[in-house]
Amino acid sequence: MAQMNSAEGELQLNGVSEEMDLLHIDVETDVVEDKPGREDAACSKNVLRKQRNWERQLAAKKNKRKEEKQRRKLNREQESGTSRADPPFTKRVMKAITKERLVEAQSTGLRLCVDLSMTDSMSDKEVSRLAGQLRRLYGSNKKATRPFHVSLTDLREDSRLYRECVRMNDGFLNYTMDITEKSCLDLFPPETIVYLTPDAEEALQTVDADKVYVLGGLVDESIQKKLSFSKAAELSVHMARLPIDEFMVKKNNVKNFHSKILAVNQVFDILLTFCNTGSWTEALQTWFPPGKGYVVAPEESGPLSVPQTQT
Repeated sequence: MAQMNSAEGELQLNGVSEEMDLLHIDVETDVVEDKPGREDAACSKNVLRKQRNWERQLAAKKNKRKEEKQRRKLNREQESGTSRADPPFTKRVMKAITKERLVEAQSTGLRLCVDLSMTDSMSDKEVSRLAGQLRRLYGSNKKATRPFHVSLTDLREDSRLYRECVRMNDGFLNYTMDITEKSCLDLFPPETIVYLTPDAEEALQTVDADKVYVLGGLVDESIQKKLSFSKAAELSVHMARLPIDEFMVKKNNVKNFHSKILAVNQVFDILLTFCNTGSWTEALQTWFPPGKGYVVAPEESGPLSVPQTQT
């Protein structure tokens, strides 16, 4: 009888032990399932997202500082004449440099106006050609180390030329230059204006910072002669011509053709080169079209004057 009671007791103890083991496993399982909670996972994702955003911001600031350093370096090199042939600057940096120079020229650059008040005398073909010349003029100014402060005057929004400039020239309305319906006399004192016309008696000797140089916006196909000369006389302003006679001579050609009439962008390129080099010989030799029947004189007399710039 005692043996039976002992066996029954052991069975009961074993049953209790097994039940406790099962309870222990359930408790541990519950604890393990609670540890990797959703709140902790969400918190980890937020931390990682913030970390990535911070890293991107740091990288953007670093790239911006690098581009700014490259821009300043290129400016210094070009001003000192030590720029390499193929500087390793990105298009974005070069665009920012160009924009900065053009904006600076609006307040410190030598001043030049293109008088567009005479376009009513031109055919549609000539108007289109003039729109192309204005695009090339702006392209030359963008490339210049020291650009001009350029103004397009007497350009009405309802004019054929305005519509043609918008149609032909991408980004025309965003050009970094003054585009106005006002005349040069509305913008500048008459005593500061020098109107460049090939029919003037006086040759231009230098480009001064306290003057405003005006180019007649014309295309020389069928318009009447001396139109820019008449316009300058009407405005009662000082007139001058490029020193072609002083630095160039006629060249024999089959057609015996000789002309001093230049496109607006060609005159601008000559002025721009003279301002950079101080040499009329170099400027005329570089930009005067060979087909006009003139060549630089063999006997160089040297530059007449080195241009003065604003400080």
